[in-house]
Amino acid sequence: MLDFNIRGENVEVTPAIREYVEKKIQKLERYFTEGANATAHVNLKVYNDKQTKVEVTIPMKNLTLRAEERHSDMYAAVDLIVDKLERQIRKYKTRVNRKSREREGVVAFFQSVEDSNNTQESLDDDQDFNVVRTKQFDLKPMDQEEAILQMNMLGHNFFIFTDAESDGTNIVYKRKDGRYGLIETN
Repeated sequence: MLDFNIRGENVEVTPAIREYVEKKIQKLERYFTEGANATAHVNLKVYNDKQTKVEVTIPMKNLTLRAEERHSDMYAAVDLIVDKLERQIRKYKTRVNRKSREREGVVAFFQSVEDSNNTQESLDDDQDFNVVRTKQFDLKPMDQEEAILQMNMLGHNFFIFTDAESDGTNIVYKRKDGRYGLIETN
């Protein structure tokens, strides 16, 4: 079951908006197994130029779904967000199913979707080297391809994970040329 945390910035979250957002995003539940619990964090913003921005983040045990969309109509932005999230889920499930044929047990995580810590860390390029944010998270065992997929779905340029085969802590990152790099630890 999806719970909702809906916030509005420069806009009042009316019962009509809340109902529309919940109804649309609940359609994603059909992709999860029974008993999957997650909280959909929805942030609605309206800018001075009447442009709206909708952000949705759904953190789960081994997967974080995230999308954002700008549109002049908030309801249209919600529709576009749901389409983006559905594409992410289908893409991820397709890869997981393909991997599970190669290696058993990979699909099991998708059958136990639960709340979890965000598995991504955000850094700030402050010239004074002041740490402005600290996050703690659990490293999930996975292979390089799964880590790259998770990184891309989060929209980040690096991702830390535990290699399922070597049990080592690794980092995948997106290079300036669009390809990917891997840092392995000893």
